Amino acid sequence: MPPFRRWEELPPDLLCRIGDTLELKCYARARGACTTWRCALPPPFPSLLVVVNRSPSAASLAINRSFELNAIPERARCIGSSNGWLALLVDSKFSLFNPITATEIDLPLLIYNNSTQSTSRLVFAPNPARDDFAAVTIFDINVLAYVTAGARRWAILDPITLTRGDQLVDVFYHEKGRVYCLTRYGDVYILRLPERSLGKPIMVKDPSSGPARFKGRQTQKLPRRLPRSPFEGPDLNAPVTVAPLLAKGLGDLPFDPDTSFAPPYNRFALVNSAKHIVFCDGNLYQIWRNKSCAVTMQLPGGGRHRVAENEMLVLRYYPRRQPCWDAVTDLGGYSVFLGKNNAASMYAQGVPGLKGNCVYWIGEMGRDQCMVFDMVSKRSTPCLPIAAAGVTPQSTICWYFLTDMVKNFNNGGKRVYQTRARVRADRENQQDMEE
Repeated sequence: MPPFRRWEELPPDLLCRIGDTLELKCYARARGACTTWRCALPPPFPSLLVVVNRSPSAASLAINRSFELNAIPERARCIGSSNGWLALLVDSKFSLFNPITATEIDLPLLIYNNSTQSTSRLVFAPNPARDDFAAVTIFDINVLAYVTAGARRWAILDPITLTRGDQLVDVFYHEKGRVYCLTRYGDVYILRLPERSLGKPIMVKDPSSGPARFKGRQTQKLPRRLPRSPFEGPDLNAPVTVAPLLAKGLGDLPFDPDTSFAPPYNRFALVNSAKHIVFCDGNLYQIWRNKSCAVTMQLPGGGRHRVAENEMLVLRYYPRRQPCWDAVTDLGGYSVFLGKNNAASMYAQGVPGLKGNCVYWIGEMGRDQCMVFDMVSKRSTPCLPIAAAGVTPQSTICWYFLTDMVKNFNNGGKRVYQTRARVRADRENQQDMEE
């Protein structure tokens, strides 16, 4: 009688057949059982949250398969997604909903001037619970609102002083309670939420080059815009601070694209409004999409640069340079995912159907087909594997991940160890972001 074979020695084709019968949560857990299973089962992410005939599912780009999810509450509109959870809005009522477990966390009404308000964008801390959550939304052109567990109402912050014609267009929740807020002209503010037991996204370290050194204008912490009410009671929100990413010097000078963006992007910043902010491999990026007709920009010293419709410009933040934002031609093998979800990033090597150095995006209001912009060819094309699976543009909601930052799927790839010098460099880079 042959000896009993260990579970990790199951044939890969048999594992794949078993995986085809598993729900999303069980499938993800099976991949974490051991290295052999992880190599045999392709990652289920990135996925698209789609609704067909009122039935939601996560359509995987990597394995061309859809995982059924629990029904989303009737009449709910998705206004955010992060780490497996959705932010929903139903008749001015906000909630956080997990479509895998069907858990729902009700948030207070957003009330201003004795009337309830709605919003189209909401970000929140990972791993929320009824007694431990934090959420932030863009409330008006230049106003932010936030709520934490135990509060009976949202805290509405005083308006942020922006350049004339500017407005808030995107928010991104990062670790340690930091929320990065991006404006139409490319200005960035950081909202720091109160201390709480924040859950952290899963990250597998992978070395990255730190920014070049430049002794110029430094960012600094500026306490700014406290809530209008004295939040001191047990049922009210604790105070927060909002600070500009870039120190503006004496007199609180207005934001100037000419000193922030390298030419010719300093001019394009004023005419492009489709902007997103995202962290990728420890670096901060702005991603601009030209959603209008082709635009021609004048280059310094002569010449012209044409930006086609739906072409993306990817600008990386260099805290010790001036200008501190400059265009890059790749993302170090990563790809980012933009839409209603909290912007997500993923290392593409070893993931079937996924290309590195690409921006995967979904247009406004969920009407557009999911697209992929290749930073090499500078073209946006449909995500053909998903289109072939029968996902229509009208049913596409947002990108869906169980964690927003994935560095390595460990599919038989070479394991990378960090040196002490690399660890120190990463720590210095993080400190630059926090200053």
